Amino acid sequence: MIDKLEMFLAVAKERHFGRAAASMGITQPTLSAGIKQLEEQLGVLLIFRGSRFGGLTPEGQSALVWARRIVGDTRQLREEMRAVRHGLAGRLRIAVIPTALTWAAKISARFGAMHPKVGFTILSRTSIEILQMIDDLDVDAGISYLDNEPLGKVSAVPLYDERYMLVCGMESEFAERDSVAWTELNGQRLCLLTSDMQNRRIINRNLAAAGVTPMTTVESSSTVVMVSHVLVGGWLTILPEDIARFLTQGKDLRLIPLDGVDSIHTVGLIAPWREPHTPVLQALLTEARRMVSNR
Repeated sequence: MIDKLEMFLAVAKERHFGRAAASMGITQPTLSAGIKQLEEQLGVLLIFRGSRFGGLTPEGQSALVWARRIVGDTRQLREEMRAVRHGLAGRLRIAVIPTALTWAAKISARFGAMHPKVGFTILSRTSIEILQMIDDLDVDAGISYLDNEPLGKVSAVPLYDERYMLVCGMESEFAERDSVAWTELNGQRLCLLTSDMQNRRIINRNLAAAGVTPMTTVESSSTVVMVSHVLVGGWLTILPEDIARFLTQGKDLRLIPLDGVDSIHTVGLIAPWREPHTPVLQALLTEARRMVSNR
């Protein structure tokens, strides 16, 4: 039944039989037959369908919760048995908000040195996408905000508190300043993350609290694009300190603390709420706590 539940999860995620089949590397008739067999085994209709996917039935919505749990438990069992035979091994999939990618590198480098049989796949995603990917079992963990928008039930390890920095060129009027107030950004030409990013929503609230209407003439989902516009086009951008220092290292740019708005947000490692976790994921959470305590 596990393979049929995997098919059901794929259809629920993709909301399209063809895409679900492609994601699993099987033909659409094979997937459709598997879903039909699952429905016959459970004695209920799981999916409304005619010529195309029509959504989950109420029974399908309930089954989706169980399917995620059963498939997750099955994968955990496999991981635990592999750990017993081979030690910590496998691949950890982590989705990360763009402003925390440097922390993903710190964690994977440290953990990988201790457990060389564990590989990493690191994906840059929005905070909303990260939670959905965790629910869909598409990633093992995420790095995202802990205290700004609802997370649901997850295991969490706080990593750091964001401190926001203004990034400007050497010709900027702010270049020689030790700090800049958020209020001083009124009328300035800004390059910021897109509005689907939680960091952008935080920045917007800080600007609004300072009475600033942002003149955001460039938006991007890439922090590299943002810093590039500051470097070659004279824009200003706002980034958390850690990623800002990494991206501006060796460039003719200045980082200046932003003052005047009391806004502190914590970023951390999150994982599905499950006791116990797989051995590899539990080791990752433990190592993250150790990293923070040793800072």
